Parts: sequence; structure tokens; C-alpha cells
Amino acid sequence: MRLLIAYHGGLNDFSKGKYFHLKEFSNALQKFGVECKLVNDVEYARGFPSKKLSDWFAGKKQFKNLINEFSPDAVLIDDASGHFGSATIDAKIPLFILVRGNYWLEYDSAKETFDNNRKMETVIWLRHRILEKCVGNATMLLPICQYLENFLKERYTNQKTSVFFEGINPSYWYNDDSMELRHPCVGLLQDANIWYKAEEMLVLNSVIPKMPNVNFYWAGDGPYKDRILSELSKFENFKWLGRLQYPEKVRKFLSSVDAYALVSGLDNAPLTLKEAQILEKPVVASNVGGIPEMMIDGKTGFLVDEGDAQGWVEKLSKILNDKDLTVNMGKHGKEFIQNTFNWDIYAKKFLDILDSNLVK
Repeated sequence: MRLLIAYHGGLNDFSKGKYFHLKEFSNALQKFGVECKLVNDVEYARGFPSKKLSDWFAGKKQFKNLINEFSPDAVLIDDASGHFGSATIDAKIPLFILVRGNYWLEYDSAKETFDNNRKMETVIWLRHRILEKCVGNATMLLPICQYLENFLKERYTNQKTSVFFEGINPSYWYNDDSMELRHPCVGLLQDANIWYKAEEMLVLNSVIPKMPNVNFYWAGDGPYKDRILSELSKFENFKWLGRLQYPEKVRKFLSSVDAYALVSGLDNAPLTLKEAQILEKPVVASNVGGIPEMMIDGKTGFLVDEGDAQGWVEKLSKILNDKDLTVNMGKHGKEFIQNTFNWDIYAKKFLDILDSNLVK
């Protein structure tokens, strides 16, 4: 069995996490005898909005050479709106899509953001068209949480789906609390790429002043970073650290904070939530999307409803003021992640999926 895995993006700090975890998945599959090849999708399939027509022709040639040389039995992608998936369908190779996000909501948000920008409107339209082609013709969709599967089942009633949690390798997530932070402190590790997700961070406007002795550290970046900072940087106990190198600096940061907070208007299966818990950190997170599936409310941390500033103050204060609770939640969190998000479990599940969906 040969599986071609294509991840979207380069090896910058924003995309490195995707590569890192798909590499772990690839390693787990190879234990079961699957020959895997992991590639960057844009290196093999480029198209509009590429500035050069020659790039499009070169991409088609590189994709064809890749397929001829590796001869995959199936292809797994994590970008449903990219040219790699479209080319896979045209080549009549079984396509499995790891659905990481609610792309449809993201496109609606992007259309509002780039209203009256003809070029970007065209790009958004084309990517949405590719998305519908890939999703509609895929052999199976693999949403990374139950919340996403429910959405997909409503939108694509005839398409096969199976929830596919992403695993985590505990050997990479060991305690390394060498980052110098002022305590007590709360860590936030999230990008501000989509406004309806990032906007929820502004609830901290009503949280931080009520917790003057607690330091809040935000690690992340994105197009809406300045919008967030314009509201929160006025607080002396709020510090922005920029985007951290993955996984080394991320591990140091999560090891060094006293509690982890995920403040989001919508999220699906955030890796940072798993990483914080496996490092035995109590977590407090927004009760939206697939987040409740990634933790156990009241046991590994607490959930807080959208816009509930007082809820954030109460839950964070409860954790920071109770050492025994912090330790117990940390232990339960690590146990939960190790038992639930194991790559070997999901490698075996994926093999069963391949066995059931590929023509023998």
C-alpha cells in the first residue's frame, strides 16, 4: 500500500505544525507496512492565482511526474481548496480529505473582509469552486472533530465521512519550563487569522483589569494581530510574544505558564489544547465548535461560554488560586490526551478506512 500525503504550506512557523503532525501520522502508518510519501502541495500543483502561466504548466508536469514515480494507491490532503486535490481527482486517484476547519464559514468571512477587492474576490470564488469539486468527489471526508462531521453531514448528505482526531506524540512534549515569565501567568497560543475567531479575544478587555496580579502572555500573529493589540496592549499585565518557533519554543512556552487559555469565537480541534494538556497544564477554553471534544470540562480544565467575561475571571482564578486543583487537572489532562489522541490508534483506523473504500 502506497499513500501520498500532501500538506498545505511551507515550513514556516505557521505551517510547520501541520507538517510536524502529518509526519508523525506517516511514521505511525509505516509501522503497519504502509509506504508513505509526504510532500508540500504547492510544490507539485500550482495554478491561479499564480502570477506566471509557466508556473501552472510546471506544476502540472511536476504533479504528473510525482504520480508516475510514486504510483500511490490513495492520496490524503489537508487543504480541500487547493490544486493538488483537484489534480488528484482529475488523475482518478482515490482522494481522502482531512477536513481541519469550517472552510465555508471562513470563505464567507473572507468575502466580507475583501469586499470590493476584485482580485481577491476572484481568488476566493475560484478556491471555493475547487473546494466544492474536491469535497464532492472525494472518496471520504475525514473531519477532525464531531462538530465538523455534523456540519458536513448536513451540507453533503451523500458524502462519506468519518471523524478522524489528530494524534499527538508524547515524546516531543516533555516539561521544559525554561522561558522567563512573570508568575502567576496565563498563556494564550493562537493566531489572529480569521476575525470571527479572533474577535472573542477582546473579551479579555473585561477580564485582565479584574486580575491585575496575573500576567497574560499571548503568542501568535496574523492579519488581525494589530487589531487585537490596539485593544489589549494598554494593559501592563498583558504581553505579546509574537509567533513562536514550532515545536521547540511552543513547548517551552506551554511548559512555563501556570494555565493555558484558548479564547476563540470558533475552533475545531486545536492542537495547542492537546499540547497544553499533555504538558499537565490546566486549560480554560471557549465553549464553541469542537473544543469541548478536546478536553473534559471540570476534570482537565473548564469551558467558558462566548462573551462571558466573568466566567473567564472565575475559572482562571479558581485554577490559579488552588494548587491541588492545578496538579489534579494537569494529571487528568495528560492521561486524557495520551489515551484519546494516540497516532497508532488513528493509523490503524485509517488502514481500516482504506481497506473498506479502495477497490481491491
